[in-house]
Amino acid sequence: MHGTGVASWIAHAGVMARRSVRGVVRQPQLWAPSLVFPLFFCAVSAAAFGRTTNLPGFPEVDSFLTFLVPATIMQGVMFGATSAGTEQAIDMENGFNDRLLAAPVARVPLLLGRLGGIMVLSVVQTLLFTAVLVIAGASFAGGVAGLVAMVAVSALMGAAVGAFSMAIALKTGSVEAVNGFFPIFFALVFLSSAFFPPELSGGWFESVASVNPVTWMIDGTRDLVVQGWSLQAAFRAVGVAASLLVLFLSLALRALRSSLRS
Repeated sequence: MHGTGVASWIAHAGVMARRSVRGVVRQPQLWAPSLVFPLFFCAVSAAAFGRTTNLPGFPEVDSFLTFLVPATIMQGVMFGATSAGTEQAIDMENGFNDRLLAAPVARVPLLLGRLGGIMVLSVVQTLLFTAVLVIAGASFAGGVAGLVAMVAVSALMGAAVGAFSMAIALKTGSVEAVNGFFPIFFALVFLSSAFFPPELSGGWFESVASVNPVTWMIDGTRDLVVQGWSLQAAFRAVGVAASLLVLFLSLALRALRSSLRS
């Protein structure tokens, strides 16, 4: 009989979370690019577009590097979180997932626990990127409260993207299929306010960016970085990330149920 009690759920989720964290630590090839590439892109962008802060209408900010802090964090988190789906697909391909489903354990905690490693990675990315960019010259006006809010947004968004990638893995059972969805997250970041104010671009880019949830999160966290602590900004960013997590987790749970039926 599968465990259904709260204690059983917590225990099963905890075991999977520890396995997920160890899996992330032991496979740097999955997460290292999500640490290196965003910092490299940030350095290139700051050097190439640093003077754009002088454009009329550009948000008041002390440097373009400060403007890029939320973008760098979100880029790294979204890229790194896809490894949850990769791990799920690998487990399905090598038969480990079938052994898990045959064991007398609760199903949903197995799925939730897999997101543990991604959330830990997202937190580490946020703290690392913030520290590196502040050392490089960026400012951070949000203080401890602002940093805590950014960590919460990153953890929730990492779990959301991880849940989406796991839904793809559960539906297809293919690592290639999961990797094939990577350009979606790449496009979402660049079609947002991450690297340039949409209102200065105008046209279709401004229209797309205005309805892109990534823009809403980045604008909220950018207010924390540039202007300082704001409950409204924090609530907006955390609320969007939490909503996306609920949406994508529901898709993953539906894919899990479909996988069990098949």
